[in-house]
Amino acid sequence: MVQQDTDTPRRIALALIGAVLGRRQPLDEALAVHAELARVDARDRAFVRAVVATTLRRLGQIDDLVGRCMERPLPPTAAQTRNILRVGACQILFFEVPAYAAVDTAVNLAQHPRCRPYKALINAVLRRLARDGRMWLKSQDAARLNTPDWLWRSWRRAYGPETCRRIAEAHLVEPPLDLTARERPETWSARLGAEILPSGSLRLRPHGPVEQLPGFAEGAWWVQDAAAALPAALLGEVRGANVIDLCAAPGGKTAQLAARGARVLAVDRSAGRMQRLKTNLARLGLDARIEIADVLRYRPDEPADAVFLDAPCSATGTIRRHPDIPRIKRADEIPALAAIQQRMLRAALAMVRPGGLVVYAACSLQPEEGAKVVRSFVGRGGAAVRVPIEADEIGGAAAFVGPEGDLRTLPCHMAEKGGMDGFYACRLRRR
Repeated sequence: MVQQDTDTPRRIALALIGAVLGRRQPLDEALAVHAELARVDARDRAFVRAVVATTLRRLGQIDDLVGRCMERPLPPTAAQTRNILRVGACQILFFEVPAYAAVDTAVNLAQHPRCRPYKALINAVLRRLARDGRMWLKSQDAARLNTPDWLWRSWRRAYGPETCRRIAEAHLVEPPLDLTARERPETWSARLGAEILPSGSLRLRPHGPVEQLPGFAEGAWWVQDAAAALPAALLGEVRGANVIDLCAAPGGKTAQLAARGARVLAVDRSAGRMQRLKTNLARLGLDARIEIADVLRYRPDEPADAVFLDAPCSATGTIRRHPDIPRIKRADEIPALAAIQQRMLRAALAMVRPGGLVVYAACSLQPEEGAKVVRSFVGRGGAAVRVPIEADEIGGAAAFVGPEGDLRTLPCHMAEKGGMDGFYACRLRRR
């Protein structure tokens, strides 16, 4: 462990904010490659993650309040200064950091030649926010300010104004931790102090690293949002069946299927992510065959009994856990993703035997990546038919079943218990 000054965690947080907002780098990736983060102690790492996540989650509010303190906006060349103000404002408004400490460290961070001319401005803006910011917070429409326009318009069209607002409000709440037990969920519920959700997932609010929780080392469970655990159940009884899991890494669905007795072939084109899948399966004591290949080109030696496709998507259903997503995704990316999803669904159908099942899933709230993909696919040639799901297949949650018999969860579902990710899934049978 190296010694670091008190500005180090803020400097790391500033660099991570710059990576996400300046280069549109996913936050998880930025965290993984930042060399200095691994060298600070656990307390400072937790502080960095919390500040960065909160700054991204509350970015609209923060920018609105910073703007109230300035006569004119900063020029585009002052991106670093803008981010220093954001990180300082986040600490003042949403953390118990003393105002003088947040102001002093923010001014200290302005050492870059482009930032030095703004030191007095940084000092003045943050002191004003320390005085008036919390009062101004009360008058803000937090849900609307923190949701980019394109997402708000999309959700309003798809789900209506009331549900759109509830989705946006759910994204402002720090999510709990959900686990899937390999077996005996009641036992691990008691040991972890976790609640068993109707779907069987365990829900808790841990303190400290996940790796230190009981059961991690012995592979008794894995981390998986309650919504993400539902689609694999749509394949029904899989014991002894040959199941292909496409886009499988990091392996949550592979683990579910293997734990239920399926003979799983996991396919993904990323060697790095598949190494993580192998590591996870080894910890859990589960087996699956591994194939590193492009889903669009891969074909198995024999057709499978079932295929599970968790398609690459915009991931807007996971914003509550990944607050960087609204800042790095764009509306014009959705059509290209939908086109890839269509092609992957055709490939998945070609891998399953006649009469076999295909489950298509996407952790997106965008209809273009969910129901519209399936409607277009089913209506183009009739090679597959929908098999509507029943509420008792997913823990009795009738609210999760859409009008066409598909699965649709929203972040505002189970709000009283901490919400859940947004997922779409449809079950198809090959003719």
